[in-house]
Amino acid sequence: MTTSTNAPRPDPDSQELRWVVLLLTLMLGLLVTSAAVYVALVHPSAAEPLAVGAAVLGALTGAGGLIARVFRHWR
Repeated sequence: MTTSTNAPRPDPDSQELRWVVLLLTLMLGLLVTSAAVYVALVHPSAAEPLAVGAAVLGALTGAGGLIARVFRHWR
């Protein structure tokens, strides 16, 4: 049984780039989270606005993920 030579092969360089971008995004998220926790501990009056901002950011991230999944499904 022969295999098709016309099928595209995954590029290993793009896979490595995806990992790097994922790790950088994770590090940036941890940095922002630790900065927000520090500000909330130093300035307790800022804790409530930070919590509201985190909730809004979480909702926007979830909505963006859902929209991306829908667009990917339609392709």
